[in-house]
Amino acid sequence: MSAIAACPGCVVAPAIAQTAPQSGPPDLVLSLPAIHCATCINTVERSLRALPQVRSARVNLSLKRVSIHASDLDAEQAVAALDRAGIEAHPLDQSLLESRQDDIGRGLLIRLAIAGFAMMNVMLFSVAIWSGASDATRALFHLISAVITLPAVLFCGQPFFANGMRAVRRGGLNMDVPISLAILLAAGMSLYEVLNGGHHAYFDAALSLTFFLLVGRYLDHRTRSSVHSAAKELAALEVQTAQRIHGTGVERVAVGLLRVGDTVLVPTGMRVPVDGVLNSAAAQADRSFLTGESAAVALTLGDVVQAGEINLGAPFEMTATAVGEDTTLRRVAALVEMAENSRNSYTNLADRAARIYAPMVHLLALAAFVGWVAYDGDLRHALNVAVAVLIITCPCALGLAVPAVATTAIARLFDMGFLVKSGTALERLAEVDMAVFDKTGTLTRQGKPAPLAELPVQEAAIAGALAQASAHPVAQAILAALPVHTPAELADVTEVAGQGMQGDIDDVTVRLGRGEWLGAAFSGTGLRIGSAPAVPLAVTETPREGAADTLAWLSSQGITPQILSGDQQAIVQAFAARLGVQSACGDVSAPQKHDRLAQLQAQGHRVLMVGDGLNDTAALALAHASVAPSSALDASRNAADVVMLREGLDRFPLLIVIARALTRLSRQNFAIAAGYNAIAIPVALLGYATPLLAAIAMSASSLTVLANAMRVKYVK
Repeated sequence: MSAIAACPGCVVAPAIAQTAPQSGPPDLVLSLPAIHCATCINTVERSLRALPQVRSARVNLSLKRVSIHASDLDAEQAVAALDRAGIEAHPLDQSLLESRQDDIGRGLLIRLAIAGFAMMNVMLFSVAIWSGASDATRALFHLISAVITLPAVLFCGQPFFANGMRAVRRGGLNMDVPISLAILLAAGMSLYEVLNGGHHAYFDAALSLTFFLLVGRYLDHRTRSSVHSAAKELAALEVQTAQRIHGTGVERVAVGLLRVGDTVLVPTGMRVPVDGVLNSAAAQADRSFLTGESAAVALTLGDVVQAGEINLGAPFEMTATAVGEDTTLRRVAALVEMAENSRNSYTNLADRAARIYAPMVHLLALAAFVGWVAYDGDLRHALNVAVAVLIITCPCALGLAVPAVATTAIARLFDMGFLVKSGTALERLAEVDMAVFDKTGTLTRQGKPAPLAELPVQEAAIAGALAQASAHPVAQAILAALPVHTPAELADVTEVAGQGMQGDIDDVTVRLGRGEWLGAAFSGTGLRIGSAPAVPLAVTETPREGAADTLAWLSSQGITPQILSGDQQAIVQAFAARLGVQSACGDVSAPQKHDRLAQLQAQGHRVLMVGDGLNDTAALALAHASVAPSSALDASRNAADVVMLREGLDRFPLLIVIARALTRLSRQNFAIAAGYNAIAIPVALLGYATPLLAAIAMSASSLTVLANAMRVKYVK
C-alpha cells in the first residue's frame, strides 16, 4: 500500500490547545495546498493563534484552507507566520468563491424521505384493500390514501415536473416528460376512480414511481456534483494588494488600482501582483506556482516577471506591463473557464438513450389510448391502459442504469485512494486512447529527490546546516535528500540573494549554492569548503511508486503515454527514457500545454491529462478526462475529474479498469431495461396490466438494475 504523502507541517510538534469557535464570516482565508494530516492542522492553528491579532483559526483539511477571525491582520503577516512554521500558504479572496452548500441534494433527500414515508403508509391501506375490504371501508381507505398521496406527489415530483415543463416550453422532450405524465396520470386516474365509486385506485403506484425515480435522481446528482470552478479558484488566489512607488514614497493599494506603467515594489517572499519587467539589477523568482518546477529562476534587469511568481531574493522593483484581465494568471484562468464549458457539454449514456426513449414512450401510450377507444369505445378503460403503458415504460430503470453503477464505482475508488469529482468522469475515462502526464510532482515524488548518500559525513553535516537556514526550494530539496546527520555548527550563516548560502566553521568559509558562484565548472548546485574544489550535489528526482509499470500498462491497453513538462527538454527526455516513454516534450508553458491537448483532440484522440501545477490547469480542464494528485494546487484539483489521494501510481490502472467496467455494466443495465420493456409493453398494450401491476413490474426492473450495479464492487 502506498503511503500518504508527507507534508511540511508533519515535522513540527503537534501540541496545541483547541481553538474556540467563532461565529460569522472569517476576516481572512488562506489556501494551504501542502497540508495533509492532523499534525498540519495543529501546526497551522497554533502558529496563527500565536499572533496577537488572531481570535481564532480553523483549518478545513478537505478544502485545504484556514479561516481566520482577527482584528487588523493582513494576509502578509499570516502568510509569514505560517512560512516560519514550514507551511506554504496563499491568500484567498473569499468573495470570489462560491458557496458549497448543496441545496439541490438536500432538497432531493427531503423529497425522497417524504415519498418513502408516504409510500409505506399508503401500501398499508392497500394491503387491507387487497385482503378483502369492500364498500364503505374500501372507499374510506382510498380517500385516506388520496389525502396522503396527492400532496406528497405534488411536492416530491417537483424536480420532474419543473424539468419536464422546461423541455415542453422549448418544444422538445426529455426523460422527465413521460415521468411527469406517468406520476400525474396515475394519481389523477386514482382520484377519478375513487370519486366515481370505482373499485381500483393506484395511489401506491404513483408514490412508488416517485420514490424510485427520486432514488435515481439523487444518485445521479451525487455522481454529477463537483467542487466549484477552477477558474474562480485561480482568481481567488490572486494577490489582493500591492506596493506602488510614487514620487513621495511607497503606498499600499488594491491590485485593481494598478495601471500599466506603474512602478511596483515586490518585498522578499511576496507574490508578484501583475505582469511586468524587472527594474532592479537582479532578482530570484520561484515560478513553481506557474510552471510546477521547483528550480528558482535568476532574473536580471529588463527580464519579464509574471503575476503569481514569488520573490525569493531581496526586494525588487518592476514596471507593470499587464494588469487586470491581461495578466498571465487571468489568461490561464480564461483558458480554464473555456475548457470547463467545453467539457461540460459531454452527454452521458443515459441522456443519449433518453433522446430516443422519451418520444417512443409517448407514442406508445397515445397508440394504446387511440387503439382501445377505437376497439371498445370505453374511454375510462382506454385511459387506464394508456396510464399502465406510461408507468410500465417509465424510464426509472433507465434513469438508474448509469447513476447506480457510478455511485458504487465511485465509492469503491474512494476506498482505493481516488476521489471522483465529476458525474461523467468515469464514462470519459473509459474512452481515452492517449494519456498526457506532467513530470514534476506528477510522475515524480514532489519534494523527495533521491538521497545524497554518497556525500561524506562531514560534508553532509555542513550542507545540512547551510540548507536548513534557507527556505529556497532547492535548499529544502537538498535537506530532504541528505542522509540523517546532526547538522554542523556554523557561524555567520547568511544568504546571498540568487546565489546560495554561506557560513564559517573553524574560520573556514563554506558555501552551498550555484556552481558559478562557487567558481566551479558545473552549472548546477554544489558545496564548497574553504579553497577545496566545489562538490556537485546531484539532486535527482525519484519517480512515484509504480510510475514505470503504470505507463507500460497503459501502452498495453492501447493508451499511448506522453510527457509534457515545463522542465528543461534534456531533463524531460532523460526522465522519459528512464520510464520507457517514447514521446516527451520539455519547456512547455501553460498555453502551450492547452494548445497541444486541443491539437490532439482535434485529431480525434480522447486525451487523459494527469498534472498538478498551475501550468496544467487549463489542460486538465480541456482534456476529455483528467486526474490530479492530492499534492496539486487547489485550482488543479478543482479542474480535474479525479484526485489521487495516495502518493504512488501503482493503483492507477484500477481507475481505468473500473471506468471501463462502469461503461460495460451501464450498457448491461440498458439491456436489462430494454428486455423488461420488450416483455412488459405488449402485456400493457393488450390491456392485461393494471397501473398497479405496471408499477410493481417497473419496481422489479429497477431493483434488478440496482443489483447488477453492485457487481462493480467485485471487478478485478
